[in-house]
Amino acid sequence: MDASADLIAELTKRLKDLAKDVRALKAKVRRQDKRIDELVAENTALREQLEQARRQAARQAAPFRRRDKKKTSDDQKKPPGRKDGHKGHCRKVPDHIDEQVEVPLDGCPKCGGQVDNVHRIEQFIEEIPPVRPRVVRLVTYEADCRRCGVVHSSHPLQTSRGRGAAKVQLGPRALAIAVALNKHLGLTMRKTCRVLKQVFSLRLTPGGLSQASDRVADRLADEYEQLVQDIRGSPAVNADETSWWVGGPGYWLWVFTTPNETLYRVDSSRSSAVVREVLGEDYAGVLSSDCLASYNPGDYRKHKCIAHHLRAISQAKDMPSQVDNRYLNEWTLLFKVVIAFHKLASDGTFSAAELAEKRTRLEDWVDRLLAEPISQLGDVRVRNRLAKQRKHLLTCLYDLAAEPTNNRAERALRPAVIARKLSCGNKTERGRTTWQILTSIAQTCHQRGLDFLDHLTQRISLKPVAG
Repeated sequence: MDASADLIAELTKRLKDLAKDVRALKAKVRRQDKRIDELVAENTALREQLEQARRQAARQAAPFRRRDKKKTSDDQKKPPGRKDGHKGHCRKVPDHIDEQVEVPLDGCPKCGGQVDNVHRIEQFIEEIPPVRPRVVRLVTYEADCRRCGVVHSSHPLQTSRGRGAAKVQLGPRALAIAVALNKHLGLTMRKTCRVLKQVFSLRLTPGGLSQASDRVADRLADEYEQLVQDIRGSPAVNADETSWWVGGPGYWLWVFTTPNETLYRVDSSRSSAVVREVLGEDYAGVLSSDCLASYNPGDYRKHKCIAHHLRAISQAKDMPSQVDNRYLNEWTLLFKVVIAFHKLASDGTFSAAELAEKRTRLEDWVDRLLAEPISQLGDVRVRNRLAKQRKHLLTCLYDLAAEPTNNRAERALRPAVIARKLSCGNKTERGRTTWQILTSIAQTCHQRGLDFLDHLTQRISLKPVAG
């Protein structure tokens, strides 16, 4: 009897141990099944990306075609026009009248009968008359000075001292219009020449316009270098880059912009050397950018674009393994609060003490989220990204000159991207230099409220008219 009881006890203990092992194995199987599901989903996504890359390689596409996956869906596109409630606009009454015309209505224009209740209707019509170039035969003189050597007489209409086959030239304003159409308004060389011919009756070849633009850029090289110094002295600068073309792929268009100036730089490098070359080693302001490693050189104070963080969060939410978005939603809320606080602080809503208190609370919020235990792949990716950029998440609240997002730089790149779609970039190194100089100065004039045509006309004339 005792032997039977011992056997039963032994079997019972074994059964309990086996049951414990079964529970452990089931838990392990569940974890493995979950991990397998995640790997299958990730594998499926990678296969789709590989298949898309294969299809893309087989397509005859422009080098800068935007992938369908990156296009904005129809339900996310903003409606056309301005927001509801914006101030209306209409054409203003001109400040001068060149001609007055009155058309009486003494009888019916159809039957010739008498008319009654005649009312006066007043309109102002602005019309462009046919344009014919004003041609000036200019005679200047060259002589030898016993002290200075060869000297010339000059006139404000001169842009060069060309003679012989080069004696027929465009005047300063005509050349300024050609450069503005091409480098500022984005027309191609051929279309610029077509506009000059059809609208202004000026004949110019694309090759002639290219060479003329090169000479104009040479005149403005010192102004471009001054832009570099202005950027270096700014309290904050936004930077971005995109692929470019100089007779072939492998180049990058960089932009460094502030509210008052924009500098374009085309370079064969995408490294931090370009950033150091433009900003210098001891830039004292805040560099706002995306999270590309090229923007992390030296000891610059940095702010990383919140819009890029929000985009990464949105992509993490779309991952197949993402089930619960509460963690990501809290990061989204935090960044939206930062943007709102920056706007209010810039408007002077908060005192220094209030702003410091809000910064402290936001810093604590960030630290709490980074320390929160998480396991979902999307959550982990976002946390790793933000932990890496921890020092640069809230810089815009410590220096209000730094904007929360990098939209300023992205907007500055947009006209260049449109020009790239038309011409892919530049054909030669000389054209690269000309493009970056003239486009930078044109955009800066626009930001500073200066007339680019007047500015250019004065700079390219051999003898500028005194203002």
